Amino acid sequence: LLCNPACVTLSSLFLLQEGRCLYVILLMALYWCTEALPLAVTALLPIVPFPFLGVLTNFLFLSGLIMASAIEEWNLHRRIALRVLMLVGVQPARLILGMMLTTSFLSMWLSNTASTAMMLPIANAILKSLFGEKDTSKDLNRDNEENQASLQQNKLYTVPTEMQFLASTEDKDLTEEKEVASDALSDLKKEEEYKTNIWKGFLISIPYAASIGGTATLTGTAPNLILLGQLKSYFPECDVVNFGSWFMFAFPLMLIFLLMGWLWISILYGGINLRGWRKKKSNIRADAEARAREVIKEDYQKLGPTKFAEQAIFFLFCMFAIMLFSRDPKFIPGWASFFAPGFISDAVTGITIVIILFFFPSQKPSFRWWFDLKAPNTEIQPLLTWKKAQETVPWNIILLLGGGFAMAKGCEESGLSVWIGGRLHPLEGVPPPVAVILITIVIALFTEFASNTATIIIFLPVLAELAIRLKVNPLYLMIPGTVGCSYAFMLPVSTPPNSIAFSSGHLMVKDMARTGLLMNLMGVLLLSLAMNTWAKSIFQLGTFPAWANIHAENATSLMTAVENVTLSAL
Repeated sequence: LLCNPACVTLSSLFLLQEGRCLYVILLMALYWCTEALPLAVTALLPIVPFPFLGVLTNFLFLSGLIMASAIEEWNLHRRIALRVLMLVGVQPARLILGMMLTTSFLSMWLSNTASTAMMLPIANAILKSLFGEKDTSKDLNRDNEENQASLQQNKLYTVPTEMQFLASTEDKDLTEEKEVASDALSDLKKEEEYKTNIWKGFLISIPYAASIGGTATLTGTAPNLILLGQLKSYFPECDVVNFGSWFMFAFPLMLIFLLMGWLWISILYGGINLRGWRKKKSNIRADAEARAREVIKEDYQKLGPTKFAEQAIFFLFCMFAIMLFSRDPKFIPGWASFFAPGFISDAVTGITIVIILFFFPSQKPSFRWWFDLKAPNTEIQPLLTWKKAQETVPWNIILLLGGGFAMAKGCEESGLSVWIGGRLHPLEGVPPPVAVILITIVIALFTEFASNTATIIIFLPVLAELAIRLKVNPLYLMIPGTVGCSYAFMLPVSTPPNSIAFSSGHLMVKDMARTGLLMNLMGVLLLSLAMNTWAKSIFQLGTFPAWANIHAENATSLMTAVENVTLSAL
């Protein structure tokens, strides 16, 4: 049989890429004909076998969005949030910390907007249990003012002269009562001010935590994915940025910034009182905290016992994260080293797990029908249906990313980015650490008024060319530019999370401006610290890499060609 040339040709075909590609096509045709999976899910199949078989691809962001849809479908995010709040306690400063930790963790995997929209109702429920409705204190204030006015009117009553001694005694009593009423009014105003500040602190901490948390993973926010895509476009040989290496850089930065932000918000809005930390807690506040604890516990109990679907999604989510971290962590060989180099990307892991969501049962499977032919064979709902994915996945973001990649490629092919880079001569004498601070400040201010995605699409090509002009690693400028896009804290229009929190009606623009100004400053300084310390060893920022040198040579030749065309036209 082996001597038959036809058999040898057929067997050798399946050892080639053509044969492997044919296998995937036949598999897809079979699934499309039988509808074993939804048609659109079957269309995702090449993303998994092609890289494993050595054929092609990259689809990371879509996998993160679909995983987020499954988590939201079964309320796993709400269970996690309430559980964290039960653990941290109900004192205002601790609750703000719990809110920020939970929101930032969810924002690492869900969109910043979805994380904020999910956490704000929980925050409002807790605040109402702590303080009641927001407007009730005004009625108390009005009642107290009316009591004080009537008290002052009582003092005007005329008294006979022969009862002067009794009158003086009564005047003294009235004065004491007035002082007591004045003290009560002062305490009430302080309590009202405390309540308003805590309410603002709660609401403002959630969008800030969402923006900070989104920077910790490549899938957390769109600018991170745009950086990865433009690196593949400008520097195809660059392989130092992946899910694992980005997490090692951005997660410690996120934790430090989150802690500093929590301290600033808690001190500014009264969650932490540096003067009166030794004072005994009032009975009113103790009762309010007890009510808040009961509200959190009651909301958690309403979720009922953990469902099989939640357990399954949590397991798949953990697998999703672990496989992304361990694919190529750089400091040790990852599991991708067992396959042909250059073909396994983070998208392979993401889409593999995502496809499982569409056929894994949402209820604990029963094998009774294997042994009992009369047992009913009912259809079981999967963890995620394609209809639900269509409704919940923000497809417009994917189109926006695609448009950004197309724009970046157009800038590169047309020579526009090189031309812009050639006009940056004044910055060539700036020390790189100073350049990082200046770039982060400019982009953080720019993104206060413009979309994060639009900002990074505009700036990344310029930063890449500037880095080549400065003869520094392009990542040394491109990474702080990307992260700086998420540091937009000063205005309601800066990010969708800010807008959602502002729409609650309890925040004013000046609240966000004064809180966000220091948050922006802290973000710039912490990012500069990270880029000049642990990021240098993770991304090898101390050297000008070979993959950037190749692009520099191509850019030089392209710039010469552009100048020749310009001169000939003149």
